Order: sequence, then structure tokens, then C-alpha cells
Amino acid sequence: MGIIYIEMTTTKKKTAIAVLVIWLIVVLFFMVLSVNINLEIFFVLWLIGLLVIVELIDPPFSQPQYIRYVKYIVAIGVLIFGAIVAQKVLEIING
Repeated sequence: MGIIYIEMTTTKKKTAIAVLVIWLIVVLFFMVLSVNINLEIFFVLWLIGLLVIVELIDPPFSQPQYIRYVKYIVAIGVLIFGAIVAQKVLEIING
């Protein structure tokens, strides 16, 4: 039973990484296609993709250690997102 669990988590990790990389390639493709490469938009779309993937791979009754580390990365990403939003609000207020 333990071996199957380890194989499932490894498969989930690899699938999650592959999906996130494909998502970022698609985002980058459309940014290049529109000739508008903006790191802030890229970061926000990366964060959205990461949030969706974490929600999909997070098991309902247990929390593997790798999920805990990914959630720390998500928390840091949300803080950076908040800073980006605050900066944009200040730009709008200041003119």
C-alpha cells in the first residue's frame, strides 16, 4: 500500500510540474504573440496556475510534506501579488 502511495504522489508531482510548465508556455506564447511581455502579468498568471494545481493535487484527508512547501510558496506569491496590487493602486491615485 505504501509503495502505491509513493508512486501516486510522484506521478502527481510530475503531472503538476508538467501542467504548470505547459500553462506558462501557453501564457508566454500569447504574450509574445501580442508583443506585450509584462512580468507582472506573467507572475499573476503563474500564481493563478499554481493555485489551481495545488487545489487539484491536494489530498482531502492528509497533507503530504511537499504540499506544505508548495503552500508556503503560494503564500509568498500572494504577498507579492498584494504588493503589486498596492503599487498599481498608488500609481492610479498619484495620477
